[in-house]
Order: sequence, then structure tokens, then C-alpha cells
Amino acid sequence: MTTATRQRSNYSFWLLNAAAYLTWLGILVATLPELSGAPNQAFVLALFGLFFVGLSVFAFLEERPYLVHLYLLFQMIIAMIISTQVPVRAAAGISTFLFVLSAQSMLFLPLGPGLVWILIFIVVTWLAGSLTAAVIHANEFVAILGGYLFFGTFGAGLRQANEARQRSQQLLAELQEAHEQLKAYTSQAQQLAVAEERNRLAREMHDALGHRLTVAVVQLEGAQRLIPTNPARSASMIEAMRAQLKQALTELRQTVSTLRSAENSAMNGSLVTAVTHLAHTFQEATGLPIHLQLPDDVPLLPEAHRLALYRAAQESLTNVQRHANARQAWLELVADDASVTLTVADDGQGFGSEVADGRFGLIGLGERAKQLGGVLTLGAAEQGGAKLSLQLPVPYVEAADA
Repeated sequence: MTTATRQRSNYSFWLLNAAAYLTWLGILVATLPELSGAPNQAFVLALFGLFFVGLSVFAFLEERPYLVHLYLLFQMIIAMIISTQVPVRAAAGISTFLFVLSAQSMLFLPLGPGLVWILIFIVVTWLAGSLTAAVIHANEFVAILGGYLFFGTFGAGLRQANEARQRSQQLLAELQEAHEQLKAYTSQAQQLAVAEERNRLAREMHDALGHRLTVAVVQLEGAQRLIPTNPARSASMIEAMRAQLKQALTELRQTVSTLRSAENSAMNGSLVTAVTHLAHTFQEATGLPIHLQLPDDVPLLPEAHRLALYRAAQESLTNVQRHANARQAWLELVADDASVTLTVADDGQGFGSEVADGRFGLIGLGERAKQLGGVLTLGAAEQGGAKLSLQLPVPYVEAADA
């Protein structure tokens, strides 16, 4: 839709057009008695008709400046001819036509060209008075100037109102478009959040339950072998397996019910205590010696950091049992003011093809490390097996149990 079309749909445009038609009708009614019986009556009425046609055409002008200029020139010439064909008493009213044209020029033209046309109308008004022998006194000329000033200001005000309305409509359209985009972005963000929450939940379930179930399977296999020769030891292992399964069930309930970071009951204390308990429990269940090298304490860490380090230890020991075929393992925790590093190594067969394919547990550890600004490293251990290291930065925390 062009600006002209928008202006034609605006009430101010039709208000100005209505004023123009009423002015035309008023001048025609005032002039008719003066034309009664005049030989040029038909010619003058034809001129009035042409002016009316011009007003009607103006309502359908395209927004092209040269057409507006042609319209103003045409109407001005018609008004001048009319002023020369009617008696002096009626000629003064013809200038009212030019008042309407001045408002139209300021409505449809920029300020500069509109003012030029008003100056032309003032000159034409003076010339029309001279040609019709009508003397324009100083006070009358001041009134005429006031008329042009009023109508010109009125047209300029309508133009500014239309432009402001168009800008507000454009701004509203842009805001609506931005609102739709925001809704689309919000929907995408919600979908990403759901996907991220699912991935996080899957990592938690794998990290927590995978370790517990692996230990339980190892204990069950050992208990089956010991039943004929050592029933007491077998019963003890079965009891330990039952404790592992109960702990796994507790963690599963916590994970599903909260849909937040799974909390391990062993994390109620310090990280060093939790890792020590994990290693001893794993060693007792599997019979695999775990050599610990732990500091007395670590810097204050947020729960997410402590949980990530604990899960890394869980996953590493689980992988040692499942895949390494190792005789012993080493777990080391090194901490300073800048970072905390957990390293688990073994003397087994090292990383195989399943690592290249990407086991879910290692993928989950890598995602945890990235989220916390840390680094997960896989490599060969000095003892001949595999080594996993997780290094996390130490952020500032106001209060937390290490």
C-alpha cells in the first residue's frame, strides 16, 4: 500500500476533501446570482465544473509529486480565469479556492515545495485583484496572508499526523514481527531445554545406576562361584549386593522424582570422604585393589563440581571392572587454588575400539566437563593400561563443603 493510498484511507484526507467540496459549493451558490442573465454564464459554470472535476481527480492521485504539481497548476489557472469572468463583488471569494489548494499542497508535498506554492498563490491573489480592478487594502492583504498561513499550517499538520500514524503502524508491525520471532525463539529454547534435561537425566541415571549395577553383577557372579566352597563368604557378598541394589533404587527414585541433578548419598560429606568410601566399597565388592592418593582436603567447590568429580570416579572404576581386565587400579585427586584434578589409571589392556566409538558414560563425562569449564583427558597409563583425568577449575563460592 502506497503512502497516498494510506492517506486516502485516513479521515484527515477526507476531511480536507469535504472542506474543498463545501468551499466549491459555497462559492458557486454565492456567484450564481451575480451571473444571472450574464452572457458568459455557461462558460463560468463550465469552469466551476472543471474545478469540481479537479477536486474529484485529486482524491485518486497516485503519490507522484509531478501529478500533484500539475493538479495545483490546473486548479490555480481555473480559479484565476473564474476570477476574471465574474463581477468584482464575487471575484474576492475566488481566493478562497486558493486557500484550499494551499492546504492540499502542504498535505501532499514536502515543506519546501508546499511553501513555494503558497507564495505563488499569494502572488496570484494579488494579480487577480489587479486584473479585476479590485483594490486590496493593507488590512485585507493581512487577512489573506493569515488565511494562507492557517490553511497551510492545517495541511502541514495533517501531513505530520499522517506520517506519525504511518510510523506508528510500521513500528507496530515490526513489534508484532519481533513478538512472533520471540515466540519462535522461546519455543526453540524450550525444546532445547527439554533435550538438555533429557540428556542430563540420562547421564545421571547411567552414572549412578551403571556403577551400582556393575558392582552388583560382579558380586553375584562371585557369590555363585563361592556357594559350594564358602557359603558364608557367598552370603556376605549377596548381602553387599543387596545393599548396592537398594542404593541404586534410592538414586533412581531421587533422579526421576526431582528431575534435577541426581544427588548421591555419599556426597553428603566432603569430596575426599566420598571418593574414599567409593573406592573401598568398589574394592570390597570386586576384589580389585585400588591405590588411593588423596589430599587431606580440597578447595571449596560447588555441588555440581563435586558431583562431576565423584561421577568421574564412579564411571572410571566401572570401566576398569567392565573392560580393562586389570589386576589393580590407582585413583588420585590433586587440588590447588586454581583447579582440582581426578585421575584414575589401571594396568589392564588400555582403551579399545569402544572408546573410539564413544561409550555413553565417557560422552556424559565429557559433557559435564564442558559445562563446568573443565577438560576430560583419555590416554595411556604409566602402568600399561588406561588413564582418565578430569580437571575442573575452582570457582569462587561463598560457602560449601568440600
